[in-house]
Amino acid sequence: MFSNLRNKFLILNMAITSLVMLIAFSVVYLTTYNNIQTENQRKLDTAVTFPLAGSITSTLPDLSVGGDVPIIQGTGVVISASTLTPASSPSFLIQTDAEGNILHVNSFIDMPKQVYQEAADLAWQNKGRSTINLEDRLWLYSITPIQGNLTKAEYNGQSFVTVMNDYYRIAFLDITDTQRTLRDLLITFLAVGVATLVAIYWISRFFANRSIKPIAEVWEKQRQFIADASHELKTPLAIIMANYDALLANQDETIKSQKEWFDYMKAGTDRMAKLINDLLSLAKMENTDIVAAKSSFNISQVIGEVISSMEAMAKEKGLSLGQSMDPNLNLYSDLETVKKVFAILLDNAIKYSDPNSTINVVLKASKHRVLCSVQNWGKPIAKEDLPKIFDRFYRSDSSRTEESGGYGLGLAIAKMSIERLDGNISVESKPDGLTTFTFALGDVI
Repeated sequence: MFSNLRNKFLILNMAITSLVMLIAFSVVYLTTYNNIQTENQRKLDTAVTFPLAGSITSTLPDLSVGGDVPIIQGTGVVISASTLTPASSPSFLIQTDAEGNILHVNSFIDMPKQVYQEAADLAWQNKGRSTINLEDRLWLYSITPIQGNLTKAEYNGQSFVTVMNDYYRIAFLDITDTQRTLRDLLITFLAVGVATLVAIYWISRFFANRSIKPIAEVWEKQRQFIADASHELKTPLAIIMANYDALLANQDETIKSQKEWFDYMKAGTDRMAKLINDLLSLAKMENTDIVAAKSSFNISQVIGEVISSMEAMAKEKGLSLGQSMDPNLNLYSDLETVKKVFAILLDNAIKYSDPNSTINVVLKASKHRVLCSVQNWGKPIAKEDLPKIFDRFYRSDSSRTEESGGYGLGLAIAKMSIERLDGNISVESKPDGLTTFTFALGDVI
């Protein structure tokens, strides 16, 4: 059940994380893509407006402004080099007639004439597209129709072609690097996304296991608690039912003659009443809305009174009670709770002490806290049982507990009571049989 719960949590967490990462990466990628495409288009538009040698005009253009110097002259075609702005990418312009024949090339880069012809042919054949592949490079292009006359002129011994027709200007811009940048960005996002999801999965799995572990433990304790409570209630109920049947079988007898059966029934009801009261006490302490009634009291005196009230019980087993207490220690806490906790610990020590041994009670102040210890000699508590000693219904020695009439709830009540007062309780058991229960409370006055 808890494995399924963990898996559902992981699936939900991974789905939400993946969606958030997808949205974030998509926004970054699309923003970068749009910025790069806009910048490429701006550069292409700049290249389109750059002056060509032999532009449409009735007079020769001022080549000193454009910086055009004719370098190659062919039949009907002039190729010249241009010095574009420093921010420009590799680009070139081709001027064609209405049939796609090259009239003039203005190039930023030096390439063979046939390459320019191939570029013009590809652009002319694919007017619906905006990019072509040329010389293992990706080029963005635009075709601009222009009407007018191309005037033949002489300049520094070089001649320009005269064409009387409509013609087109095709601008090419190398966008290979920018497209590679977008591709690398996409690959980076994919790699980072996959690595991040793998890391998040294992981190989420780790914390999911840690989160579910206490829930599973509480669930198991609750299940065990129900089973143990049912078992504990079953025994006195069985006693009552058996004695009730015995009474029915002897209806003609007097009550006095059947007092034995009534005594057994009374013992069973008393056991159930004690168990129910303990369970109610635990339930009450789990209610966080109930505030402890704290007040100032002399804890030395309170502990002494509890010892005196239980001295007769200890003497019945031949036990002696030793005391080592600091006098007149004043504590600000819940008097009744402190008294109940100490009574539980002392009662526990009396039940499990070896006959004719000594129980020592130590009370002292330490760093604004009160430390109260109850020590007894008896059967040592196994090391593996120490962490469970304060669990409900836990009994390291069930046979001795049955004899003492306990249910394994006293120490659980003591622990919860001390923790509600912001204190702590611990147990230590040595192999020689010395067991010490200690609780600590603050607010020493």
